[in-house]
Amino acid sequence: MTARETRNPFFSLTTTNFMENIPKTVPENPSDETLIRQFKEGRKEAFDTLYRRYLPSVYKRVRYVAPESDIEDITQEVFIAALKSLPSFRGDSQFGTWLRTLTNHKVAEFYRKRNRKQEPPLAPLSEASGRMEDNDSKSLEERVLIQRALQKLPQNYREVILLRFAEDLQFNEIADQMDQNLEATKSLFRRAISALRNHLDG
Repeated sequence: MTARETRNPFFSLTTTNFMENIPKTVPENPSDETLIRQFKEGRKEAFDTLYRRYLPSVYKRVRYVAPESDIEDITQEVFIAALKSLPSFRGDSQFGTWLRTLTNHKVAEFYRKRNRKQEPPLAPLSEASGRMEDNDSKSLEERVLIQRALQKLPQNYREVILLRFAEDLQFNEIADQMDQNLEATKSLFRRAISALRNHLDG
């Protein structure tokens, strides 16, 4: 076991191999609320279920906004922070929303600590347009340009794209997360994709 594996209890669960093998769908029962209550009652294994349920979405969100070499470390830090903070979770928002906010904070903290500009991530936005397909023929330069364009978008444009592509949410789910109706969400998404294409073509 390497020193990295020893100091990080989540190392073996956040590797690329694990991400490839984790089920694409996780049973919805028990609910997040039930698992959180069980965790607070002392059933620590309840957090394992939350971890496996939310690892794919957290990992993919981090992958869109962090350098490739740091994705696993940031993802691990998110869940370590969640484990420490969960006892004080009051349920004012959904657990997924709370975890998404925690993820954003950890990414921001990562860049503050290193005092450097954010590097454009190299994750694909495959559904956005033909130019955004992830394949062997796409050059590294083009992928970097796509990610830089994403970073130039307004926060609400960037968020709706991340919810759709990084977290694989349907539009009705995105509408719930963004607290707006379905048609407004679809309209926002169309404007976001149009703005992204404009940045790519500009």
